Amino acid sequence: MRTHFKVLFPGIAVSVIVAATAQFLAEHYATPAMLLALLLGIAVSFLGEEGRTVPGVAFSARTFLRLGVALLGVRVSMMVLAGLGLPLILLTAGGVVATILFGLWVARFFKQEWRFALLTAGSVAICGASAAMAIAAILPRDENSEQRLIFTVMGVTVLSTIAMIIYPLLASLMEFDHIQAGVFLGGTIHDVAQVVGAGFSISDETGDTATLVKLIRVSMLAPVVLVASLMIRARLETATEGKQPPLLPGFVIGFIALAVLNSLSLIPPAVSDFLSACSRWLLLIAIAAVGMKSNLKQVLSVGGAAIGLLVTETIFIAGLILLGIAVLT
Repeated sequence: MRTHFKVLFPGIAVSVIVAATAQFLAEHYATPAMLLALLLGIAVSFLGEEGRTVPGVAFSARTFLRLGVALLGVRVSMMVLAGLGLPLILLTAGGVVATILFGLWVARFFKQEWRFALLTAGSVAICGASAAMAIAAILPRDENSEQRLIFTVMGVTVLSTIAMIIYPLLASLMEFDHIQAGVFLGGTIHDVAQVVGAGFSISDETGDTATLVKLIRVSMLAPVVLVASLMIRARLETATEGKQPPLLPGFVIGFIALAVLNSLSLIPPAVSDFLSACSRWLLLIAIAAVGMKSNLKQVLSVGGAAIGLLVTETIFIAGLILLGIAVLT
């Protein structure tokens, strides 16, 4: 055990240092920490390619990722979400499902395979970088797995930041009230932090509504990953593309368990806040490690068609939620 820790420690340590540096820069320069962690990781990618740090970087990218996603469950409380009302809950959940199905369908026109389509559509539909990392964990791995994940995380983070600036202006131009604006922002912006920033830039009421709507999307992570796992297993059984993923990954079980406990008010608020902070740090460390395992030339080779797919999925969910708001409110 001690020997194993000694092997892993150098890589874990540099992953933590990169993540902490990203967080420091994010707090001082108003830039998304996830994006900074990824870029800083790429800048020192030699640490993930050779030397004593390689095993720990790989451990951070895989194990910390799963722990971070599992701890996301403490953010979900079904009792709180129910206060939004059934129509808005159905609109938000339906937007998630429709966006994923749309992404899988439209990917063929961009000449992208189903792995990349599921990864991008799931990240756009659910919760940005966190969803991308969760979905990547269940996809069959190949030589381009890391590059697809890095591109998706970078893409959704940049688009989410742009949306955080533009969408509140759009909501104002369309003369949305606080509820309508909150549903629009929470139902369309990819990352949780940007949803909070956009919502509270309008008003406290809009911020509260946007956060609740976003949490509905976050709560969809477990069922989406479960269904995707079942479909991937069925696909691999017929195509024999490699090792099958587990029926229900352990990190999804952890997510569900914590969501249920939090919904039943069995987790004290202080513990919930602590676990939520742990989740954020674990995901930040994991994405820094993923960056260190990357090859920038291969990431950039993903190409314009991949960018087009990601933008198209983003436009689709925005248009769908706007249509739903017009019909329901």
